[in-house]
Amino acid sequence: MPEKIEIENVNIPGRTERVDRTKYMAMRKALLAALPDTAPGMTVAEAQAALLPFLSETDFPERQKAGWWMKAVQLDLEAKGVIRRAPRKPVQLYRLAAAVAG
Repeated sequence: MPEKIEIENVNIPGRTERVDRTKYMAMRKALLAALPDTAPGMTVAEAQAALLPFLSETDFPERQKAGWWMKAVQLDLEAKGVIRRAPRKPVQLYRLAAAVAG
């Protein structure tokens, strides 16, 4: 049985979900490696494309559900203050200077 990790959603304060820890950590590492650490950052679509090379086939065979996992990790990292949205449309994300890609 896979180990679970509790994640938050910046859009629904106080609500948590339990998800697969291995997939979460793999996507977290990939997303933080892909995002720049200066605003305005990159759009969600740009981030999705930029993180793909950091994902292993073991964790995400044929990139299955990578979009869902990216969104889940994005919302969790926003709730935790690790990444931020630039104040413009479309949504653009960037890593805060203190965030570490490991």
